[in-house]
Amino acid sequence: MVISDSARLLFVHVQKTGGSTIHNRLTEVLPDARQVKGVDRHGTLGQILRAEPELSTYWTFGIVRNPWARMLSWFRMVERFRDSEQDGERRLDRKNQFIRSVAETCPDFESFIMKGLDEFSRLQTPQWRYLATKTRRADMIGRQESLEADLRAVQARFAIPWEPLKSVNIDRTRPDYKAGPELGGRDTRYRSEYTDEMARRVEAAFARDVTAFGYEF
Repeated sequence: MVISDSARLLFVHVQKTGGSTIHNRLTEVLPDARQVKGVDRHGTLGQILRAEPELSTYWTFGIVRNPWARMLSWFRMVERFRDSEQDGERRLDRKNQFIRSVAETCPDFESFIMKGLDEFSRLQTPQWRYLATKTRRADMIGRQESLEADLRAVQARFAIPWEPLKSVNIDRTRPDYKAGPELGGRDTRYRSEYTDEMARRVEAAFARDVTAFGYEF
């Protein structure tokens, strides 16, 4: 998350939607950028408002992503972590303890989808839950598929200095890497990674996201 009290702005960081890039940029351009103490940087809107109810009056936004592409992005991060561990890079913070558990349980993408979604509740959290409570919904819900254009709307609203984005969470060594789709635009390359059963499993797990945001495989 990123909060600016002077701008009365709250960014809710949904995991694997380009949020780290947005977080870094907002932190650079907002002098009073901060987070809520005691709440994870990927905290939901509900968790944030329970900690600081006065933030309910701040203009709030977040980004969502096609759930099939998002789950593949999750697994690619697990793969990168596994590779770094094999290369001797051992980091022991809480985030990486979680990723290590996923990596040990799910050696491939199929097991990540068919087994990991059942065993790790954190993977199951629908994106709408990050951005809505019973009484409050984010004022703007952008899409990773149109990230640059959606962020221009935020820039215009708050007169934030901005430059074209360069994502920080992309594995540029992958043979299918292209600069465009990760920063916006429809990208369906994830489809080849799924069996029909895996695709149905994701659709069932994230049915609310599929309905709320109109995503399809």
